[in-house]
Amino acid sequence: MFSNVATSALAFVVALGLLVAIHEFGHFWVARRVGIKVLRFSVGFGKALVSRRGRIDNTEFVLAAIPLGGYVKMLDEREAPVAPGERDRAFNRQPLWARSAVVIAGPLANFILAALVWWIVNLIGIQGLAPLVGEPAPGTAAAAAGFEHEDRILAVSGETTETWQEARLALLQAALNGDSSVTLDIRTATGEQIQRTLEMSSEAVLESGGDAVETLGFGTWWPRVEPRAGEVISGSAAERGGLRSGDLVVAVDGDPVSEWRELVLMVQASPNQALSLEVLRNNEPVQLTVTPAAVEVGETLIGRIGVRETAAEGVFDKARVTVKLPLGEALVAALVQTWDMSVLTLRMLGKLVVGQASLDNISGPISIAQYAGQSASVGPSHYLNFIALISISLAVLNLLPIPMLDGGHLLYFLIEAVRGKPLSERVQMMGQQVGIVMLGGLMLLAFYNDIWRLIG
Repeated sequence: MFSNVATSALAFVVALGLLVAIHEFGHFWVARRVGIKVLRFSVGFGKALVSRRGRIDNTEFVLAAIPLGGYVKMLDEREAPVAPGERDRAFNRQPLWARSAVVIAGPLANFILAALVWWIVNLIGIQGLAPLVGEPAPGTAAAAAGFEHEDRILAVSGETTETWQEARLALLQAALNGDSSVTLDIRTATGEQIQRTLEMSSEAVLESGGDAVETLGFGTWWPRVEPRAGEVISGSAAERGGLRSGDLVVAVDGDPVSEWRELVLMVQASPNQALSLEVLRNNEPVQLTVTPAAVEVGETLIGRIGVRETAAEGVFDKARVTVKLPLGEALVAALVQTWDMSVLTLRMLGKLVVGQASLDNISGPISIAQYAGQSASVGPSHYLNFIALISISLAVLNLLPIPMLDGGHLLYFLIEAVRGKPLSERVQMMGQQVGIVMLGGLMLLAFYNDIWRLIG
């Protein structure tokens, strides 16, 4: 458990540190280019762990103790007296276009980072799960549309879907559009290509947290193979319980078992709990007692008995797909991904504001750290994909017109452009206080959701 927490914490700190550094570098780089004097560039808040002075303007570069943000401190007459000879280099003395460029450069740097990261991911390739449908849950939209086991989703509303992630995003996009029905191109288990029309409730998808796959009733695909033991691992719970290669498990604790998946799920749900197995050995019934070992997977304990189904070897290959593109196509795809995910994030935020999406969608540092650890444990491509997604979220969030955020400063500048003069410092200060309250409330909600997920 400790190793998983440590991995998640490290992956989170590395990702957040990179995203904050890139964001603040955008502000820093443009400020320097328009002639503003930068006093400090800090990644993190609080006590400085590492500090050094730059050769230009004696700028202080700081790595601070609390890795939950950062800032670029510029020369500004509103914060401290400025020597007469340096007033032309103060932020508040710059023309409107220059101040706006400095502010927007932070989110823009995060958009650029996301595009570059996705370009790398598309070049090196990322493995995902093919959108194979399991047995639809009775009474769900998927069942009503006629989906069957091992249907493969080729496209949603004409948009090609090579992985479940792409299928999820396409279905979520349809929900955001308010579509009541969606046409899916399907290849059936027999190889026939057909179309199925899925009647869906956009409100249900959005209110359930945006997971269209679960809400619409698509089952998890699993190969249909008999529960016959292949290799029994030496020293395992299965060997200690007397299970042998070739044994066919027909019941667990009196419940019939017809597929390997059923056996796996029963074992996983019973760590350190004795299970009574009825098996057929050379067509003769044999009663065994096997106690699955408890194995930690992520934050959960599951049971394992140490037996492989060799008959199923290779059958999972059809569920795995690697998306890899040549240089030019990878760049174009990365730019499209950046745009699509930015628009999707903004639209989802809009649905949250008007109450058409569940507030459960909001995640805080704890959930993000868990996602960071999970993606890092899967592989570099998935961790890079996680960084790109969070970079987009950070950029979009910062552009919201909330005082204290970059978008709030841009809102002030827009009002200044219309009025011909800036808002009074008193009005700006009141706006900052409102912004602090709004961001504080958002952070409390995010922590509440994180804690609820943990105890749930």
